[in-house]
Amino acid sequence: MTRSLFGTDGVRGRTNSFPMTAELAMKLGAAAGRYFRRDKQEHRVVIGKDTRLSGYMLENALTAGFTSTGMNVLLLGPMPTPAIGYLTHSMRADVGVMISASHNPAYDNGIKFFGPNGFKLSDEAEIEIERILNDGVTLAAPENIGRAKRIDDALGRYVEYAKTTFPNKLRLDGLRVVLDCANGAAYKAAPAVLWELGAEVVPVGVNPNGRNINDGCGSTDTALAAAKVRETRANLGICLDGDADRVIILDENGIPADGDQIMALIASIWKRDGALAGDTLVATVMSNLGLEKYLSGQGIALERTAVGDRYVVEKMRDKGFNLGGEQSGHIVMTDYATTGDGLIAALQFLRAMVESGKKASDLARVFEPVPQILRNVRFSEGQTPLDSDCVQQAIADGEKSLNGDGRLLIRKSGTEPLIRVMGEATDQALLDEVITSICSAVETAC
Repeated sequence: MTRSLFGTDGVRGRTNSFPMTAELAMKLGAAAGRYFRRDKQEHRVVIGKDTRLSGYMLENALTAGFTSTGMNVLLLGPMPTPAIGYLTHSMRADVGVMISASHNPAYDNGIKFFGPNGFKLSDEAEIEIERILNDGVTLAAPENIGRAKRIDDALGRYVEYAKTTFPNKLRLDGLRVVLDCANGAAYKAAPAVLWELGAEVVPVGVNPNGRNINDGCGSTDTALAAAKVRETRANLGICLDGDADRVIILDENGIPADGDQIMALIASIWKRDGALAGDTLVATVMSNLGLEKYLSGQGIALERTAVGDRYVVEKMRDKGFNLGGEQSGHIVMTDYATTGDGLIAALQFLRAMVESGKKASDLARVFEPVPQILRNVRFSEGQTPLDSDCVQQAIADGEKSLNGDGRLLIRKSGTEPLIRVMGEATDQALLDEVITSICSAVETAC
């Protein structure tokens, strides 16, 4: 059996359309509840969400599903995705759930599951939950139905934990930080952490209304934060996405540094300090060739995985590595978190600034990236453009043109109806020509 509901990061889709309906969420909660039942007296699930209006609907539906199988539900409210991973383990829950579509627009939503160890579920676990859902869930006896309860201090627990990842001897006094929370899940937690560590916080994207998450702000649209950095003469900007598992850093000029640059900085510092497990960084096939060349010069190996932070984490756990991530800004540090944590990654960058006394611009450009182009082509449900002969021919022609002096990666997104067309080459003009040709072929196939 293969997964049909789950993508690369949980179940995701447009709200009130399959699979993101209240009915499916209730069934999914019941199936997950049955899967995670253990032979003990109490069964517990924690549920968090971002700031989307549809979060209320899905939270209630999941609660109904879980309690129907005898699970007790602890509702945490708006919380970053990494906080759910942390609190699932900290609160001794059998399962954790985050209701979020991450960087997607407000009309989308998603459901992510965490196991009792705080890590995202394996493919095998997701397949089994789908099987239970399809076969029909055995409900609890009336006297064994679960309870639901709101946990009022969940936010404070995560804030205090995040601060422990920053050295006790250091403070952020004298640093002015523009902090863009994308009107998302970290709109309370992230400003609190930075302020309590001594920074002067200039908040952006901290007024969620249920519909403005990721709308012209956050890690996927840094223009607003960059303008604020220049306007306020801030020392840097920190841009999170809707569920705060991604981060993009802006230097004092508002110029962005992506996940590759942040990982390169952290890896080099940890290598220097003897803290980088196996002297290895784990990244996906999307990470720039420039990163790979830089790491090699530092005596650091790079191991690549398929796209998706879950696959990065799986390789890290399998081989005992403690640093990995994605170009998009997922930075995974298993010494501190079970999944990507944008805020804690930003604290590592701030630590480097405080310890070195250097400006953000001196730390945010660690290596010179090889020219890279990423374009997205949207397709309609039911279409399979990558199977088209014209697309396959365009890809073959592109690889022939690059002649080994670059690489192509064309794939279907695991979270949106998009074909992602990525290429790298030292010849920028040739690369643009190749990518344009492939995108045209995909559009024709659509």
